[in-house]
Amino acid sequence: MEFSPAPSRGYAEVHVTAASPDVARRVAEVLRRCFAATEQRSYPADDEGGTRLELTVDTTRAAEPARSWLESSRWTGHTDREPGRD
Repeated sequence: MEFSPAPSRGYAEVHVTAASPDVARRVAEVLRRCFAATEQRSYPADDEGGTRLELTVDTTRAAEPARSWLESSRWTGHTDREPGRD
């Protein structure tokens, strides 16, 4: 597996692999309703017609319901707990 540098703080690289381009686009559309996102890039995933789709989302510009989820999952600084785990 090839590793690339982490995106800037507040951004996330999203990679979707789906059986068809339509399914991958539907997932990207849901993400765009929750986060500001770059234009998607798609590539063939395999010889069977699968699609790999990549986009970058800006978690600092999240819409509802993602904003509520992000706020509730923020790390509180407690070393004995993971972020969002109560």
